[in-house]
Amino acid sequence: MKDPRIDPISPEERAEPVVVVPYDPAWPASFERVRAPVAEALGDLAVGIEHIGSTAVPGLEAKPIVDVDVVIRRAGDLDEVMRRLGQLGYTHLGDLGIVGREAFRATKQMPRHHLYVCASGAVPLQAHLILRDALRGDPALAAQYGALKRELAERYREDRDAYTEGKSVFITAVLLRERDGRDKRAHRRRKG
Repeated sequence: MKDPRIDPISPEERAEPVVVVPYDPAWPASFERVRAPVAEALGDLAVGIEHIGSTAVPGLEAKPIVDVDVVIRRAGDLDEVMRRLGQLGYTHLGDLGIVGREAFRATKQMPRHHLYVCASGAVPLQAHLILRDALRGDPALAAQYGALKRELAERYREDRDAYTEGKSVFITAVLLRERDGRDKRAHRRRKG
């Protein structure tokens, strides 16, 4: 079993200090430089390719690494997806301890990014999309998250795992808030 703390980046990049930078308007273009060849290679195996994470939220500070979720119809397509991504130079890293999300390491020729493959409806995919959309839709929440990330990057500059763990309470709270909001809206629709 692989160590769940391994990042889908090279060991050299993992050893780099944690750095959070101001939003870069070039991040959407970096996403597109990743998305286009992946979409072409996967064809109809990919039902969606999503820009997720902090680089997908305009104005939000982030580590300068684009996060990408490739959405496939069903987990049974993973072997063929792995084969095709391998032809692009991706290395499959397994689920890294998160069931329902398969991580891949890219070649150095591509923009720095994390690429994950999730079946449609998978819990990790839904969490990524809910968090992204909540941050996009609430500038005050995004600013709060940005401040937390800056503070954690300063405190845990040499400890990527502690930085990531430090964000987990905030992320969980956002996901729970969004779930509760959806539940309340659904309840009102059923009653009304």
